[in-house]
Amino acid sequence: MVLTKMKETAEMYLGEKITDVVITVAAYFNDSQRQATKDAGRIAGLNVLRIINEPTAAALAYGLDKNLRGEKNVLIFDLGGGTFDVSILTIDEG
Repeated sequence: MVLTKMKETAEMYLGEKITDVVITVAAYFNDSQRQATKDAGRIAGLNVLRIINEPTAAALAYGLDKNLRGEKNVLIFDLGGGTFDVSILTIDEG
């Protein structure tokens, strides 16, 4: 229900049909919770390409507008959802 509404809102805003998506989930989600999220996406009419952790999504967003050269280590603090998650990621060539 939530994903269906988000899909409708995105389609209205963008003016085009949404089919392929990447969904972020809390880092502590287990395999069953990730699969349930993927199933919910399919029920909402979405092709879920990937499920990624929220800290990973933050790191990806950080690197999108950077013109990074070489390998960089990034420390991600995720303070949302009642947890305190820390991830260390290596970004190579943006």
